[in-house]
Order: sequence, then C-alpha cells, then structure tokens
Amino acid sequence: MKNAAAKLIPCFLFFCLITASAIANKVYDFNATCQQAYKEITSLRLSNGEKLIAQARQQNPDNLIPDLLDSYIDFFILFFNEDPAELKIREPHFDDYLDRINDGSEASPFYNYSRAVVLIQKACVEIKFGERWSAGWNFRKAFTLIRDNKKRFPNFLPNNMIYGPMLVVASTIPDGYKWLAGLFGIKGSISNGMALMKTVLTSNDGYARLFFNEASFYYCYILFHIENQPEQTFQFISQNKFDLVNNQLLAYMTANLAINNKMNDYARNIIQNKNDSPLYMQTPIWNFEMAYIQMRNLDADNAAKNFEYFLSHFKGKFYVKDAYEKLAWCYYLQGNMAAANNAKQTILKKGNTDTDADKQANRDAKQSRWPNIILLKARVLSDGGYDTKALALLADKSIKDFTDAIDQLEFTYRVARIYDDMHKDSEAIKNYLNTISIGQTRTEYYASRAALQIGLIYEKQGNKTIAIQYYKKCLDMQYHDYKDSIDQKAKAGIARCTGS
Repeated sequence: MKNAAAKLIPCFLFFCLITASAIANKVYDFNATCQQAYKEITSLRLSNGEKLIAQARQQNPDNLIPDLLDSYIDFFILFFNEDPAELKIREPHFDDYLDRINDGSEASPFYNYSRAVVLIQKACVEIKFGERWSAGWNFRKAFTLIRDNKKRFPNFLPNNMIYGPMLVVASTIPDGYKWLAGLFGIKGSISNGMALMKTVLTSNDGYARLFFNEASFYYCYILFHIENQPEQTFQFISQNKFDLVNNQLLAYMTANLAINNKMNDYARNIIQNKNDSPLYMQTPIWNFEMAYIQMRNLDADNAAKNFEYFLSHFKGKFYVKDAYEKLAWCYYLQGNMAAANNAKQTILKKGNTDTDADKQANRDAKQSRWPNIILLKARVLSDGGYDTKALALLADKSIKDFTDAIDQLEFTYRVARIYDDMHKDSEAIKNYLNTISIGQTRTEYYASRAALQIGLIYEKQGNKTIAIQYYKKCLDMQYHDYKDSIDQKAKAGIARCTGS
C-alpha cells in the first residue's frame, strides 16, 4: 500500500499542477475580434456576432470573453421573443457561461463584472418567463458582485454602467415589488446612480467608448421614465447622432421612447427607415410598435393587421392581453363588433397579468361595456400627440353629455391631459382637480394619474413642496388600475424633489 501511495502522490501533484495551469491560462481578453462581435450583437446583428465569436475562440480557446458575448445573444433572443421552445435550449446556457467564467483569474476586473452581467441577463429572462423568485436572487447576486467589483477596481468604468442603473431601480421599486427590495438589502439612490452612468458617458476611456451605446440605452430609459426628462432624453439622442438605421437596438429604444412621449410620426419614421436586412434578429416586436403608431393615428385597418401579425408570431405572454385589447379597439373603431367581441373574449384566455397594461386589459375584458367611441378616439389621438385633433372632438362637450359615471370621469381626465400636453397648466390643473374629486375613491386610474400629473406640473414650475404633496396624494390612493407603474413614477418624483 505504501508503494502504491508513493506512486499516486506524484501523479496527483502532476494533475493539480496541470489543472492549476489550465485555470491560470484562462483570460478575459476583449480583443479587436471580441469588440467587433460585441458591436454586431448590440446592433442585433446576431448571426454576424456568432461568426466573430467563433473566430475569437479559434484565436484563443482560453479567452472567456466569448462566453460573455454568447450570453448577450441568448439574452436578446429570449428577452425580445419569449419563445418557450428557445428557453428550453438557451436558459441552461447561462449557468454554463457562469461556470466557465469562474475559471478565470479573480485578479481581473472582468471576473466579477462578467458574472454580474450574465446573472442580470438571466434574471431579466426569468422575469419574462414568470420565475420571479429566482430572478430576485440572481439580481441580488449580481448587485453584490458589481458593488464589490467597484470597490476593488474603482477605475474600471464598466462597473458604473451596471451599478448605476441598479441603484436607480432599487430606489423606485413600487410596493407591489417590495419583496425584490428586501432581497437587494440596499437603499438605492437616483442621484448617485445617474452620476455613475454619466461617468461612463462622458469618459474617453477605451472601455467607456466600447460600451457607450449600451450605457446610453440604460441612461435614456432611466432619464425618460425615472428622471421624467423626455426633452433631455431626445436631446441626448440627437446630440450623439445614434445610428438609428443600422443599430436596431438603438432604433427600438428611440422608437419605443418616442411612442411613450407621444411622438407618433417620429417613431413611425424610425421604424420605416431601419435596416431590415435578414442579418438582424427577427422579432414581431416591430409589428407591435407599428400597430400602436397606426392606432394612434386612427388608422385602425393597418393597426389591426399589425396587431394580428404580432399575436400570431409572438410566442411570449408579456403585453399579449394588452395587444388583444388594442386589437379589439381597432375592430370597434371599424364597426366590426363580431371581430371586436372575439378579440375581447380572447383577452381572458391568452397572455398573463405581470404588467399593469395586461392587468388593465384583463379587467376591462371582464366588463360587458365598451368605451365611449368619442372618448376612445380622443384618447388614442392624444396618446399619439395629436392634441389639436383630440381637443376638437371634445370641444363642444361637457360632463353633462355623458351619462355613465366612468365616462364622466374619463372626460374630465382626458380634457386635463390634453391641456397638460399643450402646456396650458392652469386649465390642466383645474380639470385634474375635478378628476381627483370625482374619482379618488374609484378603482379607475384617472384620479391617481391626475395627482401624479399635478405633481409633475408643479415640479417643472419649481414648486417642489406642492409637487411632493401631490406625489404623496397619488401614493395614498389604493386599489386602482396601473398602481405599480404610477406609484413608481410618484416615488421617483419625490426622490427628485428631495434630491435623494
């Protein structure tokens, strides 16, 4: 036995040395090939990215950056298309990437950075597929990794691109997602998070330049939705002259934000002019966005076709109920009540209620009533930024012209919102106050949103004390539609006004 042991010891030591050597040789080399692959992938030219990743692996099989880049590809495909068949194939890849990335040297700033990015991407996919608990834990792991990495490598700017948005999001989590805040175990900060993102966007550091487009993607969404600075958002997009033709990720971001900012024609131009080469990732999300644009210009025929295409090709569940509701509206506006009722009934059978829009569509589908057609037309026109046309529909109306209490409430809110968009603050506030008076004990979102909008008006005027009062009034209203998303905006407003 002693002789056998004596023979095994050198073999064991030799194996350990080989293993240690293999691990030590693993590197994080974001070389020129990997940089080009990253640029292709984050433009959504995924097939080009895959070819370059394969080339990078041939150049150096021990380079771990290709695993990080592969994670981006899986993330984009799963996040945008939500195909359960793809999930079965691609979800296990995230753990494979993490296992291989773990073989690298902890002395590299890319060690924990890459792990954090993969975990965030995995968590976002898990949320899309209803795996909230797992997503929460992975977000927490990612936050811990990137926080520690920032402490250890303070001059590694890619840390700020990830850590900044996480701080912002953590500071505005609505009550419906408090479980996630508990998992984070942190107190976020909008001001600190925004400052960190700006360090990436204003730096000439090589990695900051490489990641500029991705950092801009996060920054624009947060600047728009959390900081409530739409004008600054589009000014930033314009100043940086983003390629909205050949970079489909930035084209999607800009079109989506434009739709949310009632810039209907601008959004249409982006989608129509983007490069539609088959080299780009194929996704029906573009049809969903275009359908909204067309509906908001009362082009119900073409909007219905795009909603139908989206619903027949999209494999996921997010915004499916919302899409069926808007399809039902299109048929309703056409006067095709058979198709409208069929679409409305389908709302209850398809999709999920993870988003506020889907929750609202599901609630509406359970009611037999249809929207007042004049108010519906005014709403979609207003949502598209066509305020003059919307106001013309309501100009000769008063609350007395509507017998239904819901219609009276919506009329008051809709007039207020149109005046608000036209920057007629006094008229907007007067009608918002009437909306609150009529609807603050009801479950419709109008009163809560009215309080939020009053807060936004006063904040813009510089009267932060009154703005906070209305943001708090908004938060105090319970059990209404869109509560999570409206509460998040109100909390963000308070944070801005208090400088937290």
